[in-house]
Amino acid sequence: MADAAKPEESTSIMADSSKAPSDESPVDQASASTVVTPATNAKSALAARMERFKALQAQKESGRKATEKEVRDAEDRSERMAKLSKLANANEKASYKLLKSEDPDFERKRNWDYTVEESESWDKRQAKKQRNRDNVAFNDWRGEANKVYKRQIRQMDKVDLESYAAQRAEKLQRQVEKGLLSLVENEDGEVYTVDKEGRINTPVDETYTFDHKPSKEALDKLVDDLEKGERARLKARAARGINDDDSGDVTYINQKNKQFNEKLSRFYNRYTTEIRESFERGTAI
Repeated sequence: MADAAKPEESTSIMADSSKAPSDESPVDQASASTVVTPATNAKSALAARMERFKALQAQKESGRKATEKEVRDAEDRSERMAKLSKLANANEKASYKLLKSEDPDFERKRNWDYTVEESESWDKRQAKKQRNRDNVAFNDWRGEANKVYKRQIRQMDKVDLESYAAQRAEKLQRQVEKGLLSLVENEDGEVYTVDKEGRINTPVDETYTFDHKPSKEALDKLVDDLEKGERARLKARAARGINDDDSGDVTYINQKNKQFNEKLSRFYNRYTTEIRESFERGTAI
């Protein structure tokens, strides 16, 4: 019986041995796949990046060409518009000269198209331009201050009505608390202030207490105006070839006095140099 069982054991061993290679083959295949797959993934990723890079390069090139085309078109349009404007001006001037040469009363007839108000407004503008041209040079300090004042008035911003209304309401409230104004309510429920003279919503004149503090925006605007004026002054002096070099002795109290002293020096230095040097040495009689 024992001998009969041996062939079965040998058969089972052979079966196990025959199964062993089949069990190892998937491991070898998996290891082989792990070795090959990263290289394949790297190549595919590199190829995808190259394709994306080429697409971006093509997009950049097309954008550059489109931009250059738009710039050229804009330059061509600008050049054409300039030429057309120049031709139109030349045509208008030629037509004006032709009509003026053919008709001696051309100017008088052309003025028929304007109303009296337009003619008066034109004359006022021309007179104002002439006055401005005449007042360019420095005459006196009063005239200069007047010109600066008018220029600053023209450059002023629009009135801030909201801020004005807020300051007025604050002042009315303060005067009501002081007893200078009285609050009155009408039948409709509206509340307003009344002073002793019967004026409605009108602040009472008070002695100025010098407690007003300007806003930061107002201070910044004042500083900007002063700096702008100083830059304009230095630019004008540089255009005239004048150098504000204060490295020497200060013998003046303001800019006009400095200019006056420089003028005196130009005319009288050749006569007074020896006298000044004698005073400085202490040898003057």
